[in-house]
Amino acid sequence: MKIPKLVRTVAICGFSALCSAASLGTFDSDSGVSEAQKPGNVEFNAATGEYRVTGGGGDIWGKSDGFHYVWKKVSGDVSITADAQFVGTGAMAHRKAALMIRQSLDPDSAYADAVVHGDGLTSLQFRPAAGEMSQDVKVVAKSDLSAPVRLRIDRHGDSFTVSAGKPDEPSTSGTLTTIVLHDPVYVGLAVSSHNPDVLETAVFSKVAVQTLAPGK
Repeated sequence: MKIPKLVRTVAICGFSALCSAASLGTFDSDSGVSEAQKPGNVEFNAATGEYRVTGGGGDIWGKSDGFHYVWKKVSGDVSITADAQFVGTGAMAHRKAALMIRQSLDPDSAYADAVVHGDGLTSLQFRPAAGEMSQDVKVVAKSDLSAPVRLRIDRHGDSFTVSAGKPDEPSTSGTLTTIVLHDPVYVGLAVSSHNPDVLETAVFSKVAVQTLAPGK
């Protein structure tokens, strides 16, 4: 008997909730950005709104990145917020789960992100222009990784504000004012393993992408 298309789609999604391979909730699509050897993937639970993102690649750092990205195209001022938590102990201290705003899907693209590392460090990372060296600013000391970390990144023109902290508690923030990204930009969830031979997974929950009125 021929298996109905919906059943096959559920198997691909990997959750009991019904979802479509073409439907990622808030987002338009997902892509491997310069991923080597081990391709990543995303599973979206339509019932809970959670995204389980698995990424390989080298890192989100340096002059070129490697990671898995779940994204949508947006123009104008925007914010993205989510609770992020790694799955398992991980192989690398600097595996990364991030909320990212990026100019393009090219591995050397300009970007800014709010990121939690595998050792609990949270920071604002950015590449000011394509092909330049990434930089970062520590946002808070360290998460103990026993619970999700609430991350947020806002774009207001060329200014980017990042915050991180425990869900439902006050968070700390830092502001970056020097990245020029041209509309549309790619906004989404990113996971990197810090090792091209390893896959790492993070779960993003309470995900919200919002367009912002100027000055808000």
